[in-house]
Amino acid sequence: QVQLVESGGGLVQPGGSLRLSCTASGFTVSRYVMGWFRQAPGKEREFVAAISWRGVSTLYADSVKGRFAISRDTAKNTVYLQMNSLKPEDTAVYYCAKDRSPYGDPKGDFGSWGQGTQVTVSS
Repeated sequence: QVQLVESGGGLVQPGGSLRLSCTASGFTVSRYVMGWFRQAPGKEREFVAAISWRGVSTLYADSVKGRFAISRDTAKNTVYLQMNSLKPEDTAVYYCAKDRSPYGDPKGDFGSWGQGTQVTVSS
């Protein structure tokens, strides 16, 4: 049974940093493209970042390039999202996602989601 559990969200001031974690079970992250998405109030869910199953390639939304970094620890079967220089517009629920199939295209075809973790950027 696939499970994705996010953690690490919270309240942070503008310019601050947070690291989100996504602990996976029921599958091995090293075989799947993994991603992060976010959804702000009143808006649709949007792509944030993805990491290829090889762990070599990463993709980012233009809005977070240079500020966010996706990574993984295969020994812990966990994916991370390091978020720096946070802005109020980064406020959203952040979701971890898993590709539908193993060894997929780096862009991912995401079909499994975690429950989300709230990130609020405010002074």
